[in-house]
Amino acid sequence: MIFKGVGESQPYPAHGLDEPGDWAHLPPRMIRLDELVTTRAQLDLHALLSSDSTFYGDIFCHVVKWQGALYLEDGLHRALRAALRGRPAVHGRVLDLDGPATR
Repeated sequence: MIFKGVGESQPYPAHGLDEPGDWAHLPPRMIRLDELVTTRAQLDLHALLSSDSTFYGDIFCHVVKWQGALYLEDGLHRALRAALRGRPAVHGRVLDLDGPATR
């Protein structure tokens, strides 16, 4: 299995980072694909195969850490492209809702 789990919703509380730029204060780091739980079970193949799919957004995945689990909130297409290329990890910005205030 590529991911730790496949979900269909965001089980964590609202965090207020609604725009891509809101995530910029979080430094990117490497995250293993097999540690991620997705928050979407479906994807658009056009977006997956598009060469410019990150042109208008953040180039890093957005991940929320909640109750010890890492949830892939945004970046499913980037993570799947990495897996198809044989990469075990992606760069992502992690919002830690388990730790001290991050804003």
